[in-house]
Amino acid sequence: MTKHTTTILGGFGLACLFGVAACSVAPGDEPTADYDSSGDPIVVRLLEAPEPLPDFMMTDLDGQTMSPADWRGKVVLVNFWATWCAPCLVEIPDLISLQDRYRDQLLVIGVSEDHEGVDLQAFADEHQLNYPIVRSTPEVHEAFPGVIALPTTFVIDPEGLMTMKHVGLLYPRETEAMTRVLAGMEIQNVHVERVDDVNRLSAEHAAEITEMPGVDLSNVPAERRGEAILALNEEECTCGCGLSVAKCRIDDPACAVSQPLAQSIADTFAVQ
Repeated sequence: MTKHTTTILGGFGLACLFGVAACSVAPGDEPTADYDSSGDPIVVRLLEAPEPLPDFMMTDLDGQTMSPADWRGKVVLVNFWATWCAPCLVEIPDLISLQDRYRDQLLVIGVSEDHEGVDLQAFADEHQLNYPIVRSTPEVHEAFPGVIALPTTFVIDPEGLMTMKHVGLLYPRETEAMTRVLAGMEIQNVHVERVDDVNRLSAEHAAEITEMPGVDLSNVPAERRGEAILALNEEECTCGCGLSVAKCRIDDPACAVSQPLAQSIADTFAVQ
């Protein structure tokens, strides 16, 4: 992964909504090991107003259906990812560890953006995923709008309200702290910062762009979409910005150099 890929999406947001469970978790439901509260204080950023989810259905690889009503009482991480997304693969072990540690308080759901030809069950078995995987659908994207980069994670609180949206890799320590805060568990050395403007927050970790302004990807077949996105992330823009083509399009949609360059790259993967 190039240096451009590792800095992608600096201008896109960590959107957060706040809703902490009113009751505390019973002592018997606590993880056996104490949460590590040592080190620098942890800031959990959350928006002022929670947002309810629409009613919709997901179907996992085992054919089991689920809906937001099934998630009540748990913190839920809805993680949009793909097998071709390098940052997504980096955070999977942390999600596995978090799901194992907080199995009574947390549910991780992986929403794959891979095309139908990818064997997700084989991937899940190989990586020993301990949380359900579903394929993205228009209905899922309607419920979780604005996924223009991977990974993107939405957080749902135990009351069923969307409490956070994070673009890019999750910080494991901060994600664990957020889980404990939202689950009503005891935690120290944490400061909850509430914000009311999504534009004040930014992603600090890598993400793979999946859409970009002014670039038509509709003719790129699903099985080649990942290749096209990687190429757009890796190619350096010639406008002098020093960024990748994808990053330049996101940061400066008016750039007259990156738009035709990005479209030219995308067209090499399109059906002629």
